[in-house]
Amino acid sequence: MLPVLFLGLAVVARLAPAADWPQWRGPDRTGHLPPGERAPNLLPSEPKVAWRMKIGEGLASPVVAGGKVFYCDNTGGKETLHCIDATTTKEHWRAAIDDPFSDLQGPTGPRCTPMVEGDRVYAVSCKGELQCRSVADGQLLWRTNYTNDFGAIFIGEKGSAPGAARHGNNGTPLIDGAHLIACVGGTNGAGVVCFDKQTGKVIWKSQNDQAAYAPPVVATIAGVNQVVCFTCDGVLGLRRDNGELLWRVPVKTSFARHVTSPIIHEDLVVVSSHQVGLIGTKITRDGPGLKAERAWLSKEAAMNFASPVAVGNHLYGLGPAKNIVCVEIPTGKLLWSKDGYFTTSADKAHASFIVMGANILMLTDGGQLVLFAADSSALKEISRAQVCGLNWCSPAFAGGRLYVRDGIKGPGDLLCVRLLD
Repeated sequence: MLPVLFLGLAVVARLAPAADWPQWRGPDRTGHLPPGERAPNLLPSEPKVAWRMKIGEGLASPVVAGGKVFYCDNTGGKETLHCIDATTTKEHWRAAIDDPFSDLQGPTGPRCTPMVEGDRVYAVSCKGELQCRSVADGQLLWRTNYTNDFGAIFIGEKGSAPGAARHGNNGTPLIDGAHLIACVGGTNGAGVVCFDKQTGKVIWKSQNDQAAYAPPVVATIAGVNQVVCFTCDGVLGLRRDNGELLWRVPVKTSFARHVTSPIIHEDLVVVSSHQVGLIGTKITRDGPGLKAERAWLSKEAAMNFASPVAVGNHLYGLGPAKNIVCVEIPTGKLLWSKDGYFTTSADKAHASFIVMGANILMLTDGGQLVLFAADSSALKEISRAQVCGLNWCSPAFAGGRLYVRDGIKGPGDLLCVRLLD
């Protein structure tokens, strides 16, 4: 677990400057590398670790912006946001966000990935404390609390099944233009709330949905700009400018463990529940409004809490049997399945995916990187390398470096791994 040799690797020759990875699943939240960003086309067998540092408990993924790394952990008994230098790891500042949260399935620490835009960074605690702070010095600019200010039910699984514990706020809010949109979970008309990102002023609020774990996305579907949310009650679309309900498809499960980021492909919205399956919903015009109908359902490609990525007409993700799958998005047809990449004893496998041009980089929960072709005919592995320990991390990739954290049951390491020189 301490790789120190750098064996060299071929790279895609691009000259554009390195982009940041300022939020969950990258600059556009789709898991795709930004256009022009250099990417490896081969992994070294022993990638060089540029630096490694011990951090406190937590599952929130790191992000990178402006030469700084932002991460959240449990420091001194508080969920804490840190800002460090991306090259030297020197800490610029730290800020306590909230008291820590515990359950039976993870460490006592934050789980929601922070988000950076310009001179501001946003963080959400497990208990629903949303704060906007200055990138320069960590000064608090505005804050709100999902429970105290909006009457939100504390996010978690519903039902009375043994061991069904609540898991805290996980879904990172979305910045779109002048606004920040969050699945707050208030059942009194504040299920989804749109804030002024500069001041925290409420622009609109909508619906009575308890929040699940998935983040919202914004897309133009069937010609209408809208916010798509995957809540405890189902998947829904809200008019972007005022929060009006456009459509809704119920998705009911025992635990409401709805985690995957919605994938938008033309006029299809794809989400997944480990109980119901992978669901494709078709959005079409219906007179002056919109209509949502289930287009297909794939139980054999059901995904639990690892969000997939889309490349062209195909979806790549982690299936229900610890298997990597490729699904044809327009039809929901399973094109191929490949197992053998997940050997941990955990009953819930996890993987993250980053689309790098014609290839996909996967980080398994066992800490292995796998580079494979985005090919709908079969899983064609290019190379693999061990980089860290057990993790449920969605890593950041910027400037040829991968930033990842491990530790799913306690404190772990934050690493910077050099995949390109």
